Amino acid sequence: MVMDSFEKSVFSTSAVDGKRLQHDVYTKGDGPVVLIIQELPGIGMETLALADRLADAGFRVVLPHLFGPLGKISFAGNLRRVFCMRREFALFSKHEASPVVNWLAALCNHVKDQYKVAGVGVIGMCLTGNFAISLMADPAVLAAVTSQPSLPLQSQKALHMSPKDIEDIRQALDEKGAMLAFRFAGDKICRPAKFDAIEAAFNRDHDRIKLTHLEGKDHSVLTLDFNDEAGSPTDLALQEIIGYFGARLA
Repeated sequence: MVMDSFEKSVFSTSAVDGKRLQHDVYTKGDGPVVLIIQELPGIGMETLALADRLADAGFRVVLPHLFGPLGKISFAGNLRRVFCMRREFALFSKHEASPVVNWLAALCNHVKDQYKVAGVGVIGMCLTGNFAISLMADPAVLAAVTSQPSLPLQSQKALHMSPKDIEDIRQALDEKGAMLAFRFAGDKICRPAKFDAIEAAFNRDHDRIKLTHLEGKDHSVLTLDFNDEAGSPTDLALQEIIGYFGARLA
């Protein structure tokens, strides 16, 4: 089976609307803890390859299964399902985060205590890219990477977080140090306006989020469009991420 190399558990919390919400969680590797938040409906083989690369680099990878199948991406039907999961996701909301961020924060605190580490790292991509920024405000999260953040859908000039969230994240980044952000320069889903909005919200006085525009017109920096050739833009991005997590989580 595709997930045989992972240890499966279930995490449940009442952090969303005061009601119990649970998802399966898959873990592999040993070392500093990095949470990968799936980017699309389904956890595809490319995301599992990213988990393998981080585990091989010496990290314990935690992969919550939020929606869609395992081992493949099923975009159309499952994206409609996400639209209906309003209790967890608010894909079109401006100036507020999706409620599932609270569930993810609770999971970060849980694995921090479970593995007795000072804090965890987080990677969010595409639909979940903004979640990684929001999670930096949580004390359990010491490092975060956002890749091609795309929410809110249909509004690239807006951010998927409230003004209060932004202030809390700014303060956390001042205390913890800058986080990383990546997109392809020609990406037509995560457009330059999204990084402009991040720049305006967080980097007015100094760089709290390091914004990197990779050469190319692709979208998924670390998964679907990842090129593992040594020295490629995506390989260099991954090596920077590995070094960043290694320094922050050691």
